[in-house]
Amino acid sequence: MITINAIRKPIEAQLAEFDEFVKQNFSAEDGLLAEMLEYVLASRGKGIRPILVMLSAAMNSSNEGRFGKRSFLAAMLVEMIHVASLIHDDVIDESDMRRGKASVNSRWQSRNAVLVGDYILAKNMDLGLSSGQYDIVSHVIKSMTILCEGELIQSDHASKLDTSREAYFDIIYKKTASLLSVSASAGALSVGASAADVAAMRRFGEAIGMAFQIRDDILDYTPTADTGKPSNNDLRERKITLPLIEALEKADKAKREEIISLVERCATDEGCVEQVQQWVVAEGGIEAATATMKSYLQRAMSILGGYEESPYRQSLIDLCAFIAERTR
Repeated sequence: MITINAIRKPIEAQLAEFDEFVKQNFSAEDGLLAEMLEYVLASRGKGIRPILVMLSAAMNSSNEGRFGKRSFLAAMLVEMIHVASLIHDDVIDESDMRRGKASVNSRWQSRNAVLVGDYILAKNMDLGLSSGQYDIVSHVIKSMTILCEGELIQSDHASKLDTSREAYFDIIYKKTASLLSVSASAGALSVGASAADVAAMRRFGEAIGMAFQIRDDILDYTPTADTGKPSNNDLRERKITLPLIEALEKADKAKREEIISLVERCATDEGCVEQVQQWVVAEGGIEAATATMKSYLQRAMSILGGYEESPYRQSLIDLCAFIAERTR
């Protein structure tokens, strides 16, 4: 199985330099803010977004895969938007865990979690604007609006239990794929790639972003998945995702109404959670969602086919395989 460490290898030195770049820009002298920032930065996870920025930058560079501080800035902007969004997500969802560790809100209370998330966003934009790299800042900043819109759309559909296939794809584009799309395209932009190559990398990032979120939603229905969060959490939050949508579309009206009634009670009844989970698996919802995920990854691979062979292109190919296979 492909690992993140293997994917990182061609840009390992630059990623170490990037981590120092982020630490220097997101630190405080002492007190609560310093403690919280240190915890947040230590809990950033796999770093898919900065990896994507830098691999895209290296692959699109005309200088033998080299890139500089503009690429670091682009990577920092997208990564810290993502970090802040996760902190806010955990507050909204009242989640106690994030990647197997206590969430920021459970450790420091929701009020402080919201404030540190806001601080990270404000500091991020301040650093971007003060850098003078306005093309990169304006390219990335739009993703914040899209992310918030996706959250609100998802919340609205969850309250009504009426998420359709069309609405689901709109939500996952806005909540996940949009930022991965911006990550890939910002990497190309940061090294002066052509408009056509920036657009191609945007499409690549969108395709792997859609696949990444679908895989996440599949893992939520997998009790043995090592995600650091409880399985079937989406059902407890009344979120109708692709595995359930696939199964519902095959059911008759009476069965659909029965399952939606069970989903409505999942927040307080673990028996309902188990019933829905088992039904989705039995009805082939996991297999159908997996096929859709693979179609997005095939789309991403076809875009990479337009680039010359290089270690950076190979790592992006490996990233597609990693998304398909990941268990966390």
